[in-house]
Amino acid sequence: MGLCVTGGAVMTCSFGMAPSTLNILPTAQVMSAMPLACIADTVPFVNIMPFGMCQSLANPTVAAATAAAMGVLTPMPCTPVPAGPWAPGVPQILVGGKPAVNDQCKLTCSYGGMIQFTNSGCQTIQF
Repeated sequence: MGLCVTGGAVMTCSFGMAPSTLNILPTAQVMSAMPLACIADTVPFVNIMPFGMCQSLANPTVAAATAAAMGVLTPMPCTPVPAGPWAPGVPQILVGGKPAVNDQCKLTCSYGGMIQFTNSGCQTIQF
């Protein structure tokens, strides 16, 4: 069990240098004044905003900058690249026909980062 996740939830990425917020489009609003998140809310720059600077060497811009700096890790601007949906999701609650997201769900970035919630944006709905 965990708290529901709504638009404005605060997230961190294990390779990011700043927190970010989740943006949920109000097209599938359910039971809440704020739109609830579903597992498909993973679109970069629409749902998932950048996490400041990225420190992952799997990110090509970080790898190139680090190589140019003779191997000294050189963070570069974050470009989130989700590698799938939020997991595991809450299949008992559907938002727009897809499982809802709670504050225990995580999202993997293709550059190796793990995105997770530090504040769900929801204080009352638990599932």
